Amino acid sequence: MTRLPEPGPPAGLVPPCALAGLWAVRHGRSTANVAFAAAAASGSTEPVPGRDRDVPLTGEGVAQARALGTWLAGFAPGAGPELVVCSPYLRALRTWEEMASRAAGLGTPPLDALVDERLRDRETGVFELHPPTALRARAPGEAARRELLGDWYYRPPGGEAFTDVAVRVGQFVSDLGRAAPGRRVLVVAHDGVLIALRHVLAGIGATAPEQLPPVPNASVSHWDGDGHRLRLISWGDTAHLTPPASAGDRTA
Repeated sequence: MTRLPEPGPPAGLVPPCALAGLWAVRHGRSTANVAFAAAAASGSTEPVPGRDRDVPLTGEGVAQARALGTWLAGFAPGAGPELVVCSPYLRALRTWEEMASRAAGLGTPPLDALVDERLRDRETGVFELHPPTALRARAPGEAARRELLGDWYYRPPGGEAFTDVAVRVGQFVSDLGRAAPGRRVLVVAHDGVLIALRHVLAGIGATAPEQLPPVPNASVSHWDGDGHRLRLISWGDTAHLTPPASAGDRTA
């Protein structure tokens, strides 16, 4: 876990948000996370078959999600999340299902849960589910362009840059703050969404990250709210996982 004051602009330039608190969870380890790690080790140039939105959790990912459910059940009454908003992608939905089931088994009352399309993972267009090794082998020009621009700005053909993800996540946060003032909210999504969320909540004038901060699988990041603004308290916490989870590869 990384505890730190959120760097960035003066408080007056941080957009108002009326939430009482926000927790953001990355889904548990997925089969694509495993495939991307294997490709990095072997140099495989094959894309992962199927659609990104249908990528499931591994057995380890399910266990991580259940550990998150134990974490959720550990809150005192009135202190933890009371509303959940989830990505529509299978690995995030399954993470929440396993969390909710474990928490319910430990006596936690059920939470209101919604799905919002704006919390989907970054779209990679024609290179959907392509590990970096596959991108370099199949489209070396695009691989060179990605390296030149950096992860934050690179937009694959038909896909999104992280700047695009930040736009939709920013609108989600704005709408959520107006729709659920004073509530404590849990988001279950993807590393790209969490990175965009951190950037948006840092406020106007926040600089784009030169290196994207790591977001381990099944980690929890927490912002505390005073009814006016959210302040980052912890990032990428995995203390609830035993043994600690691998961060997995960014992208799936």
